[in-house]
Amino acid sequence: METERSRPGGGRRAAALAGACALLLLAMLGGCSRPDPEAALRDAFAELQATIERRDPAAMQQHLADDFIGNDGLDRDGARRLAALLVLRHRDLAVDTGPLRLELGEGHAVVRFTALLRGGSGGLLPDAARVYQVETGWRLEQGRWRLASARWTPVVD
Repeated sequence: METERSRPGGGRRAAALAGACALLLLAMLGGCSRPDPEAALRDAFAELQATIERRDPAAMQQHLADDFIGNDGLDRDGARRLAALLVLRHRDLAVDTGPLRLELGEGHAVVRFTALLRGGSGGLLPDAARVYQVETGWRLEQGRWRLASARWTPVVD
């Protein structure tokens, strides 16, 4: 009786098939692993920035921790109202950030950056622009990074 191994090259085909199955299994297991905390934090940061630029205060608020605190005691609802005010005031909104400086801890992180906040009525030049030094605190809640605190200081008053 002729088997796969007894045919010329059959042993190599079986070994190649076993190797391909092992690689496929490893790839599937790798896909199930948790994302890199830094990459996940950078993604959460980018999503938050995108909600601001989409002019969506309610979506922005979903990225904030329930106990969010900002400058002068600004809470989560106050942050949403501030974002809504900016949306009403400016037809175009943009946030440009400098390089993010991350400090990751177990379940928490600090992200520092410089931000240029621009708002306008849709013309060629922005009606308003301001540069800030920003320090944010993030907390990992149920596998998702949430903004827990933010402190911003104008670079030039």
